[in-house]
Amino acid sequence: MAATHSGGVLPLSDEDSRRQLRRAIIASTVGTTIEWYDFFLYSIVTGLVFAKLYFPGSDPLVGTLQAFLIYAVGFMARPVGAAIFDHYGDRIGRKATLIVTLLLMGLATFAVAFVPTYATIGVWGAVALTVLRFIQGVGVGGEWGGSVLMSMEWARTNAHRGFVASWPQFGVPAGLSLANLAVLAMSQISGSGFLTWGWRVPFFLSIILVAIGLYIRLNILETPIFARLLAEHKIEKTPMLEVLRRQPKDILLSAFSRMAEQAPFYIFTAFVFTYGVTTLGVSRNLLLMAVLAASVLEFFTIPFFGHVSDLIGRRRMYMIGAAVVGVFGFLYFAMVDTRDPMWIFAAIVLSLVPHSMLYGPQAALIAESFTGRLRYSGASMGYQLASVIAGGPAPLIATALFAYYHSGYAIAVYILACAALSLIAASMLGDYTNKDISREYDDARAMGDRENARPAA
Repeated sequence: MAATHSGGVLPLSDEDSRRQLRRAIIASTVGTTIEWYDFFLYSIVTGLVFAKLYFPGSDPLVGTLQAFLIYAVGFMARPVGAAIFDHYGDRIGRKATLIVTLLLMGLATFAVAFVPTYATIGVWGAVALTVLRFIQGVGVGGEWGGSVLMSMEWARTNAHRGFVASWPQFGVPAGLSLANLAVLAMSQISGSGFLTWGWRVPFFLSIILVAIGLYIRLNILETPIFARLLAEHKIEKTPMLEVLRRQPKDILLSAFSRMAEQAPFYIFTAFVFTYGVTTLGVSRNLLLMAVLAASVLEFFTIPFFGHVSDLIGRRRMYMIGAAVVGVFGFLYFAMVDTRDPMWIFAAIVLSLVPHSMLYGPQAALIAESFTGRLRYSGASMGYQLASVIAGGPAPLIATALFAYYHSGYAIAVYILACAALSLIAASMLGDYTNKDISREYDDARAMGDRENARPAA
């Protein structure tokens, strides 16, 4: 292992390497937890509050669609963030870029706490939310790639890369848990307190989490793979353009492979609040507690399936997960449509197990597909493009399908279609499980090293 020092590379002892790996995993996981807390907090409050406070004159269904349109802006902004920060992630390093994305996301979320409602400033409240949601999306767009690479590129052996890379993914259920817990705590306020001011408190508290994350990220070293690229003068001047030229197919396949993971996830964790409260007539607290329990379960299932991918192959594990998601959508709506609180709770908790089957191996599957000097740009762009075609539109599509068909099974068919697209895309992605990713892929090809240059069959 090695680290940057005064423009060069210094070797690290095994103990130092292990210490840096632990720090990198903690820094990545804590940072992504904070950023996803910010992002999910907005998602939860959208379904519960924003339609009422920022679009009070609209029909309830139209108001919900308008609120989810603002919600979708964050997803549309994520490829923009990927394009901006991935350039610097491959140019100046993973660490510096991650510090900037954390600050951008955190400050935008903090500002949401102070946005006046329609009753105070009219339509400008919704405009302010849209701008802040866009900034949130830009921050998240640059975050994922750096967090995954910070952990994965410190992995000491090829055999555990899936497990190591799954820990930044852990930030999703951790952030979701914190966001649900914060909203659940505030929802205990009696009367109209929650709608009046209680929903703002979790946004306000995010600034504390940002300070913690910033302190942790300032105390890690750059990854050894990037340090080697820097020392060997293999840094690209325009990494985003270069990866678009060299690996456009991998970017598109990475995006479409996420359809089965992203679209159902936001139906199960965001749309469910609107569907549960307005259609099924169940309590807000039941839904919050169910999503909280589901996210806690993912604390264990995400690293578990990341580990399984090290044993049976990244691509195989991912395709199994996509198939399970496609079938589960029908089971999910069969359970929640009973209107029985016990079945609804069980459906929501179980919904994130198929998600973990995809999300656990996903980070390594996508990041390994790109050569080192273009890895931040390629992996992030492929990952974040899915936000435009899957995550952002999902609640809107689910709302529109239910409004037209008046059946949750129409949404289940949509989930099945997403799963089918992911199966096709994942089957065409390379599988670098247990392969050496420290060498540049085109360098390996030039040397005739077919084993390291090509994906596993």
